Amino acid sequence: MAATLANFGKTLLRRRALDCSCVETRFARCLSTLDLIALGVGSTLGAGVYVLAGEVAREKAGPAIVLCFLIAALSSMLAGLCYAEFGARVPKTGSAYLYSYVTVGEIWAFITGWNLILSYVIGTASVARAWSSTFDSLVEQKISGFFKASMTMKVPGHVLAEYPDLFALILVLLLSGLLAFGVNESALVNKIFTGINLVVLGFVIISGFVKGDSANWNLTKDDYISFINSTNSSRLPKVEEKFGVGGFAPFGLNGILSGAATCFYAFVGFDCIATTSEEAKNPMRSIPIGIVASLLICFFAYFGVSAALTLMMPYYQLDIQSPLPEAFTYVGWSPAKYIVAVGSLCALSTSLLGSMFPMPRVIYAMAEDGLLFRILSRMNPRTKTPLLATIASGIVAALMAFLFDLAALVDLMSIGTLLAYSLVAICVLILRYQPGTLSSSSQTEKLVELVEGEKVAVSGGDSGDEYGMETEEKPLRETFTAKLLFCPSGKIPTKTSGNIVYATTAIISLLITVLCIILANCLTELLAGNAAVVVPCVILTLLCIVCFVIICRQPESKEALTFKVPLLPALPLFSVFVNIYLMMQLDWGTWCRFAVWMLIGFAIYFLYGIKNSSEAAKRSSPRKYEPALQTKSPIYTGAADDSDMEAGSSP
Repeated sequence: MAATLANFGKTLLRRRALDCSCVETRFARCLSTLDLIALGVGSTLGAGVYVLAGEVAREKAGPAIVLCFLIAALSSMLAGLCYAEFGARVPKTGSAYLYSYVTVGEIWAFITGWNLILSYVIGTASVARAWSSTFDSLVEQKISGFFKASMTMKVPGHVLAEYPDLFALILVLLLSGLLAFGVNESALVNKIFTGINLVVLGFVIISGFVKGDSANWNLTKDDYISFINSTNSSRLPKVEEKFGVGGFAPFGLNGILSGAATCFYAFVGFDCIATTSEEAKNPMRSIPIGIVASLLICFFAYFGVSAALTLMMPYYQLDIQSPLPEAFTYVGWSPAKYIVAVGSLCALSTSLLGSMFPMPRVIYAMAEDGLLFRILSRMNPRTKTPLLATIASGIVAALMAFLFDLAALVDLMSIGTLLAYSLVAICVLILRYQPGTLSSSSQTEKLVELVEGEKVAVSGGDSGDEYGMETEEKPLRETFTAKLLFCPSGKIPTKTSGNIVYATTAIISLLITVLCIILANCLTELLAGNAAVVVPCVILTLLCIVCFVIICRQPESKEALTFKVPLLPALPLFSVFVNIYLMMQLDWGTWCRFAVWMLIGFAIYFLYGIKNSSEAAKRSSPRKYEPALQTKSPIYTGAADDSDMEAGSSP
């Protein structure tokens, strides 16, 4: 019984052996670094920039919204840097799904991929309905008025929408056709719309600084009372609730942090760049640059728009639904609202394309690995796009946009995205302390395995490099002792040191999760000094510090990459903390819907994926040396070419 459970556990945690030496791909390598930056900016800088700034400024932060975006950008950059390193390390399609598969195992990869699919489907459907709603408002609600009069759907439970959104359905199907037609054409359309969006935002920022008044960043209680009196209000509302204390940060530090948590989601979307690894001309260089550059551009856009908005008019007068048109009306530039409307539609278009672009590529990667139905991995030989995955995902998203009320489902996007961010950060941390190296310059992997006590080069390479010389001096296998936790035996990673980091990372992730649950639910008691909350938090924090020190003491890999995450292990662990804390902020209803989605996913995995997995097929027909290597499940395997493989594996 124990042996059966152990084998089942190994099956769930089997890792994909990644061959990074093969430069051939079924996709068309046609995307430049500029294309990737435009894709990231377009996906991230959606309509939120036209709405979110007004909501956060009025309700949570006031003029200090610029600090909210700064904190949110820094938090998002943590995840972005982790994605950038993996883009330099693993030039394959699949994004966080693939990164999890090669590092922490099949079941985690499936969970990640399955939730990414959900995030992209809901994201696509919700943005399509937002596009339809924005266009409808420009034509004075005539579209919604017609559908409400002739096709009203009154179903209890708020599951279905008030009326079927035919406009959103057609929009998603048209963009699915564009994506199926070819990635070059999609990238061109995205660049055009992103360019228009950035021009409009530039106009907004410049206008704000020209027409703005710095006094709006230093408002007093008297200003607010004068405003209330001028509106002929019959009663004075609670000043602290609507106005705060005035000045630059009227709602204090709590308001800034609360606003930053909301603004964090404004930077979601850059991860679509990570799905282009097999379509970028030079993925190991372009993906890190694309991710970092797109996040920086988005930060400056959000920062500039929020600053301009709060300079143009007092924060307590902002319109939550359409802040920018109201701000331009306030300063006497009413016609500018039409320019804002054009920018908003372009932003929604690029955001929609950004949600739809990665969706079929994640489905394709999972289907190619056998975790989803393999028919979805079929490629169109002419357009070199995953045609069936694109059509299937487009139809599902179009039907959701057509029929469903998505307000209750939008939070599910957050779970999928934050889970992916957390796993990518964990994977980066684990891989940086593992033995073996992947040469990013030549895409040639050099990994030394132990086969029956002897060192065997799985793939060829120059044995005269720094890593090769050090492996001759020290064996890769050693016996575990408690001393190795704080005093490793050498300066290069071994299998034991790698396993120590693997286990310690799992433990600290669990500790962080428990800590975040307490912080999310008992923060008031903690600040009040309640011993029942303070003591567990202190114990958990101390245990996290011990785990952190253990990881710090282990030798780090000397693998040369085009990009590396700095400040290891602090930066990935802090990213994990931020992501898990935000996940714990979600309500119980969202977690129940998440559980239902996962039950559907596990049914597919355990009834189909676990038996049809490509890794299962490989292990059922082992090659030379493979029986001895199966217990280790190497993270990387590969060679520069066939001759190198033969030379490296010959006895």
